[in-house]
Amino acid sequence: MADYKTIHGIKVKSYTTDPDNIIEGQVWYDKTNKVLQFETPNITTAGAWRTANSSNNAKVTRVGGGTQTAGIVFGGGPATGVTETYDGTSFTEVNDMNTGRSDFGGNGSQTSALGYGGYSATAYGNFTESWNGSSWTEVNNLNSGRYGLFGFGADSTSALAFGGYDTAVRAYTESWNGSSWTEVADLNAARYSMGGLGIATAGLGYAGDTSPGRSVATELWNGSSWTETGDLNEGRTQTYGGGTTTSGITAGGYPSPSAVTAKTEEWSGSSWAEVGDLNTPRRGPGGLGDATAALAVGGSLYPTAPVAIAEEWQGAGAALFAWSTSGNLNLARQNLGGTGTQTAALAFGGYDEAYQTETELYNGTAWTELNDLNTAKNSMGTSGTSTSSLSFGGGNNSPGFINETESWNGTSWTELNNLNSTRRSLAGSGVSNTSALGFGGQEPPNTKTGKTESWNGTSWTEVADLNDTRAQISGFGTQTSALGFGGEDPGGANKAVTESWNGSAWTEVNDLNSGRENLAGAGTDSTSGLAFGGRNPSDTAITEDWNGISWVELADLNTARQSLAGSGTSTLALAFGGSTGAPPYSNLTEEWSQGKTLKTVDTD
Repeated sequence: MADYKTIHGIKVKSYTTDPDNIIEGQVWYDKTNKVLQFETPNITTAGAWRTANSSNNAKVTRVGGGTQTAGIVFGGGPATGVTETYDGTSFTEVNDMNTGRSDFGGNGSQTSALGYGGYSATAYGNFTESWNGSSWTEVNNLNSGRYGLFGFGADSTSALAFGGYDTAVRAYTESWNGSSWTEVADLNAARYSMGGLGIATAGLGYAGDTSPGRSVATELWNGSSWTETGDLNEGRTQTYGGGTTTSGITAGGYPSPSAVTAKTEEWSGSSWAEVGDLNTPRRGPGGLGDATAALAVGGSLYPTAPVAIAEEWQGAGAALFAWSTSGNLNLARQNLGGTGTQTAALAFGGYDEAYQTETELYNGTAWTELNDLNTAKNSMGTSGTSTSSLSFGGGNNSPGFINETESWNGTSWTELNNLNSTRRSLAGSGVSNTSALGFGGQEPPNTKTGKTESWNGTSWTEVADLNDTRAQISGFGTQTSALGFGGEDPGGANKAVTESWNGSAWTEVNDLNSGRENLAGAGTDSTSGLAFGGRNPSDTAITEDWNGISWVELADLNTARQSLAGSGTSTLALAFGGSTGAPPYSNLTEEWSQGKTLKTVDTD
C-alpha cells in the first residue's frame, strides 16, 4: 500500500466550470464533479518526420547504418563510393569506398560497416568492403554477384544479403561471418530492390520488384530460413528500412514506374500499420535508426533528380504535437504581417523583390486575396484578428522607415495616427485594432531600440521601454499582458531574452532555449504561447512552447525558415510565409495541432 502525507494549509482554487487560459500543470478543484483536476498535453499516437540537416551529397539508393545520433551513409547513384558519417546533427565526408556503386546491400554502424554487391560504373558485381571507422578495405566477395540486393546486420562481422538481380530476379540469400559469405536458404519469393531490417540472425525482408510488379510480401528470417508473415499495405521498391523483427519502420519507395511515395509504415512484430508520411516523397533513401528514432537520407524525386534531403523520424509518443502542411499563400513573401487565429487569419504586406501591399485571408483551408494596404511595407508591428487588425511601423524604399498606422475593419485598411517613433522590425501584441502594444525595433539610420508604445484605438502613447534593446523581435499577447522574445541586439548578436509585460512595465523572465532573430509567435496573453522559426545563424525550424514560466522545445516546423508570420494560440497556431534561403521567399503555410486532456488527480 502506498504511503500518503497529509498536507494542511494549501489552497486550491475552486471552479464551477473549467478555468480559462489554463497553464500546463495547473491544478484546480472542480466543484461540479467534486474532484481535483489538471490539464496535460496529449502525446501523438503515431510518429512524424521532421526536416534535418541535409547530407553533403545528393544520391539515390544509398546505404546506411547506425543510430539517429551516430550513423553512416555510403555509396549511391550515380555509382559513387562517397561516405559520410552522421553525429546526430550534421554529416561529415570521410574516406570513400574503393568501388563506387549504387543499388547495393549494406549494414552496420558508424564505426563498423559492410557494403556488398551492387552496380558499379561498368557492371554489377560481387565485391565486398568492410569499414573500420576510418577507411574501407576490400574483403572476400559474394558468391553471387548482383545488384538490387538488400542486407541487414549490426556491424561488419555478421550480415545477411538477400534478393537481387543478375540475369534474372533472384531469391539468393548469403550469410557473412566476418571473413566470408556462405549460401543459405533462399527467399520464398524472388525479388530485387527490397527493404529490410534486423540483424544477421533475426530480420525482416519485404517489398521489392518481382519484374513485373511491386511486392507487398514480407518474410521473417529466423537465422536459418525465411517464413512469410504480414504484408505491407503498399507494394513498392527501393524503400528505406530500419529496426528489429519486433519494431521497425519503412518509408518512401517506388509504388509504380511513374510515381514515388512518402508512405511510412511501422512494423509491430506481426503486422504493418501506416503512420506519418515523409515530408518529401522519394525512392531509394538511405537510412539508419529504428522505429522510435531514425533518419532517412537522400533518395530521388520522380523521375530522377537525386536529393540530399534528410528527415528525422520521431516515433509514436516521442514528440509532443506537430505541424502539418496546409494551403499556400497566393503570394510568396518574407517579413510579412500576420494576425488572427488558426482558422481565420490575415496576412499582409511583406517583401518579394518589392515591398508589398497585398492582403490575404485564411479560412482554415485556403487563402483569398482582399483589399490592399494603403502603403507597401514589410517588417511592421501587428496585432488583432482577421476582422479587426492593426499594422504599424515597418519599412520600404521610401522613406525607408515608417511610423504609419493602418487599421483593418474586416473589409479595408484605413490610415490612422502615427507611432511616436519611426521604426521597422518591431513586434506587436493585442486582440483588436483598438488596443495594442508595439515594442522594440530599429530606428533610422540603423539603431536598435527598446521603445514601447501603447495604442488606445486613437493614438499611441510612449510607455516603459524593454529592458533589453533589440530588433527582429517577436511577441504575442494583449495590451496589458504580453511577451516579447528573441531578436538581435545592437551588437548583432541573436538573443534568447524573454520579457513579460504587465500593463506598465517589462520584467525579464526565463530565456528561450534557442536564441534567434526574425522568428514568429502566437498566443493570447503572457501565460501561454508559441515561438517558431527564425535564424541563428541559419534558418531554423525550432518550435518552443511558453507555459507561463519557461519555454519547452516541441516538434519542429516541417520547413525551416525565417522572417515568417504567425497567428493563433499555443494550441492552435498558423505559420506562413518567410524565407527558406533557396528559393528566397516562401508561400508555405503550416498548422499547429496540440491537443490537451483534463485529468483527475488521484486522491485516494
